[in-house]
Amino acid sequence: MTETIRFDVDADGIAVLTIDLPDQSMNVIDARLGDDLARAVDRVITDDAIVGAVIISGKKDFMAGADLRMLQDLSREAPSMRAGDVYERNVSLNLLLRKLETGGHDAKAMLKQGAKAKPFVAAVAGRALGGGFEIPLACHFRVCTPDAQFGLPEVMVGLLPGAGGTQRLPRLIGLQAALQYLTTGKTIKAQEAKGFGIVAEVVEPDQLLAKAKEIVKANPKVVAPWDQKGFKYPGGGGAMHPKAVETFIGANAMARGQSWGNYPAVDAILSCVYEGSIVPMDTAVRLESKYFTKLIQGPVAGNMIRTLFVNKQAAEKGMNRPADVEKAPIQKLGMLGAGLMGAGIAYVSAKAGMEVVLLDREQAAADKGKTYSERLVEKDVKKRRTTQDKGQALLDRIHPTTDYNDLKGCDLIIEAVFENREIKAEVTKAAEAVVGPDTIFGTNTSTLPITSLAEAWSRPENFIGIHFFSPVEKMMLVEIIKGEKTGDKAIAKALDYTQAIRKTPIVVNDSRGFYTSRCVGVYIMEGFGMLEAGVAPALIETCGRQAGFPMGPLELGDEVAIDLSVKIMRQTMADLGDAYVPSPGDQVAIRMVEDLGRFGAKNDKGFYDYQNHRKTSLWPGLADAFPVAGEQPSAEDVRHRLLFSQVVECARCFEEGILENPIDGDLGAIFGWGFPPFTGGPFSFLDTYGIARFVEDADALAARFGDRFTPPKLLRDMAAAGRTFYGDMEQRAAA
Repeated sequence: MTETIRFDVDADGIAVLTIDLPDQSMNVIDARLGDDLARAVDRVITDDAIVGAVIISGKKDFMAGADLRMLQDLSREAPSMRAGDVYERNVSLNLLLRKLETGGHDAKAMLKQGAKAKPFVAAVAGRALGGGFEIPLACHFRVCTPDAQFGLPEVMVGLLPGAGGTQRLPRLIGLQAALQYLTTGKTIKAQEAKGFGIVAEVVEPDQLLAKAKEIVKANPKVVAPWDQKGFKYPGGGGAMHPKAVETFIGANAMARGQSWGNYPAVDAILSCVYEGSIVPMDTAVRLESKYFTKLIQGPVAGNMIRTLFVNKQAAEKGMNRPADVEKAPIQKLGMLGAGLMGAGIAYVSAKAGMEVVLLDREQAAADKGKTYSERLVEKDVKKRRTTQDKGQALLDRIHPTTDYNDLKGCDLIIEAVFENREIKAEVTKAAEAVVGPDTIFGTNTSTLPITSLAEAWSRPENFIGIHFFSPVEKMMLVEIIKGEKTGDKAIAKALDYTQAIRKTPIVVNDSRGFYTSRCVGVYIMEGFGMLEAGVAPALIETCGRQAGFPMGPLELGDEVAIDLSVKIMRQTMADLGDAYVPSPGDQVAIRMVEDLGRFGAKNDKGFYDYQNHRKTSLWPGLADAFPVAGEQPSAEDVRHRLLFSQVVECARCFEEGILENPIDGDLGAIFGWGFPPFTGGPFSFLDTYGIARFVEDADALAARFGDRFTPPKLLRDMAAAGRTFYGDMEQRAAA
């Protein structure tokens, strides 16, 4: 028995290695497990009384892979270390699993002298991801339960599988099939794994260990297929095989089309798989560790690990929640407004087990809001994501109505009516008349300042912004906005609710547009402004994608709705009067809506043409409405304008106190409007790019294109002092 592995040997001489990390809800690979697994493998190999081994988990899931905090620490240390030292740390697990696979024999001895290993069988229940899949891959056989899921998601944090995954999976299921999973991080379900030959059997949980032992008994001496003479990749492999050549030509083109060269892990995976296919396994795993070392020493992996996993998990666990407020479950939600946003909020709330009162002015509108949930449930039942009974139970929790008295007993009220101050005030007061001012009231406004909206609630300390993104059931971010008088009780309630519906929250302070709407608007309007200046729309859109955004600013403008942008613009003009500062694309939006009747994807007419709400191509009429200039800017100029305009605005939000830490800024940007994930977010980007260098380049853009690129004083001060956003945060935490 070691700290992480329980080692038992049965009467038949079969060792059962039960992985069960203490104080962890899921098993992960950390230094302790690495050491314990090495000792366990050595014991199996050297003890003549042991005939083979089963590796199984003591938890619900097999293993989640490497401890991301350990990887984060390594990514911080690695850039200043010698590459050789980093490589030696990385290759150790690869060599251990190779030892497990060969029984400690030299590969040549197995190939030419008939040496064989004792069998290792992985018995997998639940999720086996990352290194938690690579350990079973190194075993000679695998069995699993029907709920098992296998995957190598390392590419999603800027890395590649570093324990043989890029070598064993292609050798097991073929190059083309393996690349589909290696480059996307998609999971493989149990029956699919059996079809590929990844697992030998799919059995019920109570039969899992017995089946694994049965396989050990039936195979007393084993050799991995790739250690046998004459081994060939399924479907062909190597540098000259026609099918392999065809696969890599297509894979390279597809990878470039998806990543635009921004994700070095994708290129590294392709190189690993290609180079590994033309060398023996011992060399192949060392090649993999070489590429892993290069990635962990680069900035992309560290930024992605920190933001997309470590900081995301911290936010979801309540890092911003006031500690002294007692947690109370939300059992009944009042949802004011049954439009697209309200219907989506009702669905995710009912899915989380809450009773939902879905209220609108007319019963037909409220019923239509519930129909939205009915369609989602029907789709999930068809795809076997839920059962008919569970789906019906969800729908039974949604109560469409026009009667405010039905709000009695609600723990939380959320409003998602039109972006109009008067209408919002009307429904707010009507709700308070029923539930009383002690109930927490949340508004889903995307731009109107919370402090002013809170004037309609007699206790503004119980009023808060809860800003969702569309479609609610798919978008993971929720922006929690504190008004000037918002109290801790409201913040805690909003965060508890967000956690209950399994979303990722950020907490920001009040301003017009808050953080996300304000900054995404900059991206859209910069694209609109370039269009007005004669930049070719195809160039604008392509450069947006090249910079790492999921869509160009014109397409995003269509998705958000151009007419909504104009409504927000008009409301802002009315509120600010002479203080309103025009955006570079204001007139483009106004002309598209008021002169050309093109509102965006919602009416199938925007910067793009649509058929049945599906984008077809850029609207040919753009050339007449906004003539293209004879001289076009470079692609680099366009990319920099789209990226830097946003980053400057994000920094202004930080300077103005809208953001209190870079974590919320990075999470909000990536999950709110699709800021390039490979950067880790705007503040990770600033730290990595270098704040002094950014200030210099932004000043150059300001001189050419206007004051909107001028860096705020905060950045100039940080550049002069050599400070970084995350460095400052860590110093504050340590103080």
